[in-house]
Amino acid sequence: MNNEEQAVHVERSINRGFWKKEMVGWIKTTIIIVIIVMVIRGFFFTNYIVYGQSMMPTINDGERIIVNKIGYEIHTPDRFDLIIFHATEDTDYIKRIIGLPGDHISFKDDTLYINGKSYEEEYLIQIKEDHHDGIFTNDFTLEEVTEYSTVPEGYVFVLGDNRQNSIDSRQIGLVKMDDIVGKANLAYWPIKGFRLF
Repeated sequence: MNNEEQAVHVERSINRGFWKKEMVGWIKTTIIIVIIVMVIRGFFFTNYIVYGQSMMPTINDGERIIVNKIGYEIHTPDRFDLIIFHATEDTDYIKRIIGLPGDHISFKDDTLYINGKSYEEEYLIQIKEDHHDGIFTNDFTLEEVTEYSTVPEGYVFVLGDNRQNSIDSRQIGLVKMDDIVGKANLAYWPIKGFRLF
């Protein structure tokens, strides 16, 4: 083997070694990224596809959303948060928190009252304008739809934004905080509907 052939052989060996190291590096990086994504998805965030019209117009049928699973480990839920919770063993619902522990809830003349104070539900302005059949949320009190006069500790009272087409605490009762999966943070699909909640 002459000097020129030896040089080519050495160069090929160096190139093979370089590409081998590069491939191993890329494979390690990919494995680490996959593990990080799985950990983040498993413990911190998850995604859901929303089925049904109970949260329209805030969230539409078929939209994909990201849910923060760790937030409520750090702090308690806030009034008007959008939450995912286990409604049954096989089904999760998305609804809006209306009542927190200690709250008395009532609706009169399409107005929300919490502990006797009226609240304007700004997130319902558009759907109320589009709703031409009169009252959007029928009158009720917490006592009429549950066995409680105030929301007990460890529970929340939830409603869907589409009040005429929602199965919520008026039918299924109060939601245990332990059954809350997390807070809906954003819609990401379809892409034109990308927004933070």
